[in-house]
Amino acid sequence: MARPAIATKLYVPKLPRGLVARPRLSAHLRRGAESRLTLVSAPAGFGKTTLLADWLGETPGEDRAVAWVSLDPSDNEPESFWSYVVTALQRAVPGVSSGALELIASSPLPTDLMLTTLINELAAAPGEVWLVLDDYHVVDSHDVRDGMTFLLEHLPPQAHLVLSTRADPDLPLARWRVRGKLVEIRAADLRFTSDETATYLNEANGLHLAAGEVEALEERTEGWIAALQLAALSIQGREDVSSFIARFAGNDRYIVDYLVEEVLAHQSEPVREFLLHTAVLDRLTGPLCDALTGRDDGSHMLTTLHRANLFLVALDDKRQWYRYHHLFADVLRARLIAERPDLAPLLHQRASRWYEAHGSVEDAVRHALAARDFDRAAYLIELAVPAIRRYRQEAMLLGWLKTLPDNAIRRSPVLSVFYGYLLMESGDLVAFEPRLDDAERALAAVPEGSVPPWAETEELRTLPATIAVYRASLAQARGDVAGTVEHARRALDLAGPADHLARGGAVGFLALAAWSQGDVRSALETFSQAVASLHAAGNLVDELSSTVVLADMWLAAGHPSTARRLYERALQESEAHGAPVLRATPDLHVGLSEIDCEIGDLESAKRHLEQAMALGEGAAMAEGRYRWCVAMARVADAVGDPQEAITLLDQAEQLYRPGFFPDVRPIAAMKARVWITHGNLSQATDWARDRGVSPTDDARHLSEFDHLTLVRLLIAGHRAHPDPGAIVQAVHLLGRLHEAAKTSGRAGSLVEIRMLQALAQDAQGHRSQALQYLAQAWAQAPEPDGYARLFLDEGTPMVGLLRDAEHQGVAGDHPRRLLSLSAARDGDAAGAAQHLVPPSPDQLSERELQVLGLLDSELSGPQIARELFISHNTLRTHTKHIYTKLEVTTRRAAVRRAHERGLI
Repeated sequence: MARPAIATKLYVPKLPRGLVARPRLSAHLRRGAESRLTLVSAPAGFGKTTLLADWLGETPGEDRAVAWVSLDPSDNEPESFWSYVVTALQRAVPGVSSGALELIASSPLPTDLMLTTLINELAAAPGEVWLVLDDYHVVDSHDVRDGMTFLLEHLPPQAHLVLSTRADPDLPLARWRVRGKLVEIRAADLRFTSDETATYLNEANGLHLAAGEVEALEERTEGWIAALQLAALSIQGREDVSSFIARFAGNDRYIVDYLVEEVLAHQSEPVREFLLHTAVLDRLTGPLCDALTGRDDGSHMLTTLHRANLFLVALDDKRQWYRYHHLFADVLRARLIAERPDLAPLLHQRASRWYEAHGSVEDAVRHALAARDFDRAAYLIELAVPAIRRYRQEAMLLGWLKTLPDNAIRRSPVLSVFYGYLLMESGDLVAFEPRLDDAERALAAVPEGSVPPWAETEELRTLPATIAVYRASLAQARGDVAGTVEHARRALDLAGPADHLARGGAVGFLALAAWSQGDVRSALETFSQAVASLHAAGNLVDELSSTVVLADMWLAAGHPSTARRLYERALQESEAHGAPVLRATPDLHVGLSEIDCEIGDLESAKRHLEQAMALGEGAAMAEGRYRWCVAMARVADAVGDPQEAITLLDQAEQLYRPGFFPDVRPIAAMKARVWITHGNLSQATDWARDRGVSPTDDARHLSEFDHLTLVRLLIAGHRAHPDPGAIVQAVHLLGRLHEAAKTSGRAGSLVEIRMLQALAQDAQGHRSQALQYLAQAWAQAPEPDGYARLFLDEGTPMVGLLRDAEHQGVAGDHPRRLLSLSAARDGDAAGAAQHLVPPSPDQLSERELQVLGLLDSELSGPQIARELFISHNTLRTHTKHIYTKLEVTTRRAAVRRAHERGLI
């Protein structure tokens, strides 16, 4: 949800009166020019903001641009956070970050693409660029953290980041500290020394205190700048300075309470009332203050307080928006609760109404929650749901709903449904259904003909159909095909002719139910109708995302060319619309990579995966990242790196969440296939035992991938240790699977089954029958040229069969085509070995030494590529050069040789 531009936060604060020059800290800060990150971390009141503003304002120069962002809790959403960061950079360096700013308007935010664009634009900046993020501790979003890590790892040399925070950020500080990329200033550094305390009290504030009095204040405040500032204000105008200082004792909380009481006691009654009435606000402007105080002097009062240096910080150049010093605000709020607890909720309610009237629903909700006016908060959240769904700000919605009492959520059918949906998205399927029950009870309790007590939104009107669609989704996730069909048909009955989203969802689940049963013909026809409904609804993102499902169905039907056309057409549509539909684009590239990998075009497959990573690492959902890892694992195995393939499949397993779509290719079985191909039969056997698959099982579509994996294991086991009984069971299982796939129109499965029947016959020594089955595999395939890796991944036994088939003229040109692909890959490996360069440590480039250092870590290949901001393909090139120069062939050997030669 876009935040109204009612506060400017990109303003470097003016220095407060009474600043003390601190050259020791300025020298420390100057070291930041040699580092990526300068961290100023200390509790409230230690002068972090003042120090940075002073230092950056010393000698701006034409070769140093400063971008400043003062953060507040509302910036926890990535869209808001990065919008302010990029805007600040654009103001500081005109022309920089314009491309990144355009991407921020996308929904959802394509974080990695936006940051990559920003990094490239910063690299082109003519001089040094300093980005200061003040009050960074208010941001705790995991997405923002990941984006900040990415940005810091890849900042160009002339760009520097400064974080001012009350608590250490959740960033890899230890790693950067070891690399010498981090400058740190802590509370111990920020505390005033004895000399600085004397200068501040006597010269800056003109108090003329004796050395013993300065020493007493310095000792009791421990150099805490905020407390010294409060003490100076309290001492001014006093005649009993010595007695005041003598009474000045106790821990920090008591000191602050005492000082603020002394400061407030010297203010006029109107000022004290204004301070207490506005204490609940994070940001202050005249009209907002008037709404809380009931007066009309808000703007004048803010100007007066700012001139009096009464802990008020300007947030913009026009002096329209301010905030209290955080420590001062904390104390004011504590006093408000202690003195007038009944007033605080009323003030929050007034703030909520003002923000609602001025278009900031987010702030309106926040203050309604603070007022514990939960009915109003629920009503405001209902109004916000359409925008939240449109802009994909589910994290903010979930945060609000977790703050609401559960009974307030249950009273609102819209909030009940979408809270349940958010819980399901996080993997909690069990919690979803009771929320749907709550919503239906709430709807049923409204008397017929009466006006519902909830916000009148489109979500409320279509809620009965939405509930039915979500019940279908739950049934689908549980494998309840009959329940899926029942709820989907009910959704169609409830949805109106123009309710395209609900109708599309219902029809889509009917298609998924058919696919779960293996009925690809029916699934294709029905799912195509669902895509048409999404198109009619104008929901382009979901329409393009559904291409992945539809393409998978066409692959199962044995038509990879149709799947390719769908992907390419959707990709053209996505590129034509640009940033708004980037959410769908990564999965389209992943789908094309899988098709390219299957036909043996591994370079094209890698390119598509690189594009998917660049576009979707920050924007795509876990489902997209899971598919990316699976596709990259297939490529890794195809180029002869089974260890990398298993690592990627492990990552995919962590990312995978059970959901709407049938799990037709379980990741555990994919790993078992890699183990089988490379002779690790013991681990594959463990998989079969844990999975509970048996050659006597019934042939079901959802178990087909497991069963075909089991067949591979039985064949490989028979070759290693002949077991006639096991191989016969494999043959019988393949027969049952063939009949089931043939009946359901799954031509893609038939190709794989015939191929395995050929291998099973060959393992028994029946070469002629094996060649017949091999010929049938291609003869019965609608598009035989669409398959290559399916055969070549079976390794040496298949190569032997193909050679015999080519020699005997079986299956036309297909054996020769596959043997050429196999020889090309083997030839590449041989060619690399023939062109070895004489090993010399001096021949390793700087980039190769960086790669070598990361090879000596727990990072996987893709993780190393992301660490170095290069593609996985480029990483492989560097790795190949390293292996060549060190005369090794494995990662472990390269690391060992590097240690022997002192390279790492």
